[in-house]
Amino acid sequence: MPIDESRPFLPVRIAVLTVSDTRGLAEDRSGNTLVERLEKAGHILAARHIERDDKAAIVARLHAWIDDPQVDVILTTGGTGVTGRDVTPEAVQQVQDKEIPGFGELFRWLSFQTIGTSTIQSRATACVARGTYIFALPGSTGAVKDAWDGILASQLDSRFRPCNFVELMPRLNER
Repeated sequence: MPIDESRPFLPVRIAVLTVSDTRGLAEDRSGNTLVERLEKAGHILAARHIERDDKAAIVARLHAWIDDPQVDVILTTGGTGVTGRDVTPEAVQQVQDKEIPGFGELFRWLSFQTIGTSTIQSRATACVARGTYIFALPGSTGAVKDAWDGILASQLDSRFRPCNFVELMPRLNER
């Protein structure tokens, strides 16, 4: 993918939310993977939290970070499956202004190359909420690697051509 080295790299402030009833920071391999990748890319870890699989709690955490001027992007991991406890997409939908449907479609296409038809169990999604990007990823380490390496690393790089999410940030709240 084309990186235009003549353009400046603009670090993005990213919050990482792990949705899990069972993991703490020490066991949060997916969250750790996201933090490692975003920091290696030159971005800033703005916040990190683990939230239980509770829609109201997830929505509250998302609202707090959306309203925080120090957070540009929220990455969630976990809660995107089809079981009764998986409520992350519903929480994201509750706060979103605009869905980014292509993210989930592209994620599942990339994931298909790794896990085959099992990818249809993922409800990965993305949106813009009051000027903040939210990307909801599955909870597996492989899934967050697929999402970061295959989509987010380039789309959150201001030098990526022909276009990227970073260059749109100043205009996300335009009316």
